[in-house]
Amino acid sequence: MASATFGAGCFWGVEAKFRRIPGVIDAISGYTGGTAENPSYEQVCGGTTDHTEAVQIQYDPQKVSYEELLDAFWDMHDPAYPTKTQYKSAIFYHTLEQKAAAETSRDRRQLKLNAPIATEILPAQPFYRAEEYHQRYYEKHGISGDIYPH
Repeated sequence: MASATFGAGCFWGVEAKFRRIPGVIDAISGYTGGTAENPSYEQVCGGTTDHTEAVQIQYDPQKVSYEELLDAFWDMHDPAYPTKTQYKSAIFYHTLEQKAAAETSRDRRQLKLNAPIATEILPAQPFYRAEEYHQRYYEKHGISGDIYPH
């Protein structure tokens, strides 16, 4: 099993979409990249902790590659949209191989989009699981994973 962490806007839709990928074992909504330990949703939304809403994925690299997860990440949001809020686009790499793959993937996507990509590529930092009502939010509320409001 391997881990991957992505921020691509509101974590509800991101989590739902990653869960649909064969080889993804689990996807957890949470917060990473900020200054406070165990932040609450209210703190993160208040902008005082610098956390990003993110999804941490556990996946089987024999069934899905990190590069395939990167492709899915680029397709599920607008990586050219610059924001410094909790909804920023970010890849949090867990290994130097993931960092290199993320940079290569970003450069390819930049050529395809022909627009500057705002996505940050950062080392993985402590990840704090979001409150339970955020986990599997779309599933719990009967919302299609195809809908992505943010």
